Amino acid sequence: MKLTISQKKGVPISEGMIGLFFEDINYGADGGLYAEMIENRSFEFLDCYGDKGDYYVKHDCGYGWQAAEGDNTSKGDLKCRMEYVMGSPVDRNNPHYLRFTALEEGQGFANQAYGGVYLQEGKQYKVSFYARTAAYEGNVRVLVRKEKEVCAEACVTLYHAPEEEGQMWRRYETDLKAQRDVKAGEFVILLENKGTVEFDFISMMPADAVAGIFRRDLFEALKELNPGFIRFPGGCIIEGNTLENRYRWKESVGRPESRRGNFNRWAVHETSSENGWHTLYSHYNQTLGLGYYEYFLLCELIGAKPLPVLNVGLACQYQSYELVSMEDPGFGEFVQDALDLIEFANGSADTVWGGLRAQMGHPEPFGLTMIGVGNEQWQTQKVDFFERYQVFEKAIHEKYPGMKLIGSAGPDVLTGRYEKAWDFYRKAAKENPDFCYAVDEHYYVKPEWFYEHMDFYDAYSRDVKVFSGEYAAHPLNGMNRPDANTLAGALAEAAFLTGVERNADVVVLASYAPLFARLGYAQWSPDMIWFDEERVYPSPSYYVQKLYSENTGTVTVPMAGQEKALAGERIYANVSLDEGKGEYILKVVNPDREEKELWLCGETGQALGGKALLHVLTGDGPRPEQELAKGSAGERLLPENSSIKTKEITLEGKLTLEPQSFSVVRIKPEAC
Repeated sequence: MKLTISQKKGVPISEGMIGLFFEDINYGADGGLYAEMIENRSFEFLDCYGDKGDYYVKHDCGYGWQAAEGDNTSKGDLKCRMEYVMGSPVDRNNPHYLRFTALEEGQGFANQAYGGVYLQEGKQYKVSFYARTAAYEGNVRVLVRKEKEVCAEACVTLYHAPEEEGQMWRRYETDLKAQRDVKAGEFVILLENKGTVEFDFISMMPADAVAGIFRRDLFEALKELNPGFIRFPGGCIIEGNTLENRYRWKESVGRPESRRGNFNRWAVHETSSENGWHTLYSHYNQTLGLGYYEYFLLCELIGAKPLPVLNVGLACQYQSYELVSMEDPGFGEFVQDALDLIEFANGSADTVWGGLRAQMGHPEPFGLTMIGVGNEQWQTQKVDFFERYQVFEKAIHEKYPGMKLIGSAGPDVLTGRYEKAWDFYRKAAKENPDFCYAVDEHYYVKPEWFYEHMDFYDAYSRDVKVFSGEYAAHPLNGMNRPDANTLAGALAEAAFLTGVERNADVVVLASYAPLFARLGYAQWSPDMIWFDEERVYPSPSYYVQKLYSENTGTVTVPMAGQEKALAGERIYANVSLDEGKGEYILKVVNPDREEKELWLCGETGQALGGKALLHVLTGDGPRPEQELAKGSAGERLLPENSSIKTKEITLEGKLTLEPQSFSVVRIKPEAC
């Protein structure tokens, strides 16, 4: 097959078009990007039950905690009391705390820490906690141990006030230094003497956490993607399974101790009568240690534009019937939340919400330019989403006329609700071009769909833009299926993105979803980045996103229908131009198992020659460690292995396409 590269310029490509969508799913926040190692640190966790229209929770304040033996005691001899009480908490938003009574010296308690503490030899870990000596004088030992071997330890002297002063909460800090590598260790606090001490907000963070917040290896995996934007924090958790369960951004800012915990909408994913409406993930909670301030900070540190999403008075339409009527006075709270969020992000330090941002440590504005109005809403006889969007649009643009609003086309692109949404936005855009900057489209589909629809946006009207907000190829899916992330699926995504990039005058934003999944904690598969407490395992889809974000170009190069002829031979290609570097960028996918040849020529028919830089994504076969944990369905522990190989090549008119590969070639214009 032959591909002629034109010297003509097509349409501009939005800077930072390829971005990230962070949803708090699969333990992506607590237990993931948020570096906190203690589970249920403030004794507020909820145990979740139910199904659509009938959800309920039970307090399980002691979840993740248990009594722990000291040096001279065993579990069979433990004589202590662990009581989860209320009365005078550190903060009224989190009213429960632990009242621990040691009836013998050396007794204490331990935390399960998401399956156990992981330490690296020589590394420092910061521990903090609040304590009040109800009836105790002496020290406490803070340690991590494995099978009774102490691997890191510190001693903290608790302050005991004179009787006339009263015992008040005090915050304590100490550092632990790992004496050796540890997997599945136990975090323990032991009282050296008998007595009663109350504890709350117990935290352990790696000292190298980025900004003291983000787990470093996961942060660096995101930064290496060079995303243009980050949409956060969801997803379905924005809406909640109930309106009470929705994500309230105002409860996610301020001091961490004041952030009221919440259960995660994914805690009740796939409940059924067979499992008693109660799943393995029933204790999936949100501490909100990773809140809106931290998300804005993450965007700033990575160099991505923030794209927060807000609730419009609707609980998840898939999982709930709840809504706040637009006639209800409470509906105004949702609109005001949007206005206040913009002030929090962009307002000066002398405004109410800009002042809170400054108080939290960021006096400069975050520079918010886009905001999502609703997550995955659609219009029904009962749900008046279009009318709600109109109210939000009017209120936001009256106060912030330059703010770009992101609308919703619903949960798919295959039904009448999607078509109805586009009719709504396009009609409104004729009277008000700023009514909606881009419409958020979602598609989780089989790989074949992506190949068959690489021309999906060719015939779209250009009056309203598109945000390809959630897409992924699903060769298979389910809970805890890393093997759903295959090279074949990633190549289908790469092929579809050739059409997305070719139509850059209508598609201005694009992001794969979901982003993170912790091994053994995943409600949804496939996902871009898998991880455990020790390592990060990028999927083939991760490398597709990386190649696109680093090689987007600034303007398209017209294909003049060549892409369709190539697709007929199962070669999927697109060309763009990086005007700053003066390079043409060819992206081409060969999904088949045999090698193929693509002949490249210029407009006059001459074969292209000269030096070029070639990046090739191929599969590396199963990882050796993937042979572990095979189940009845043959699941592998990790996603398929793949890598990008980069080399300088000399073009002599022919480009060899490796079997099952995605190639990106950067070509100097003189070659064309």
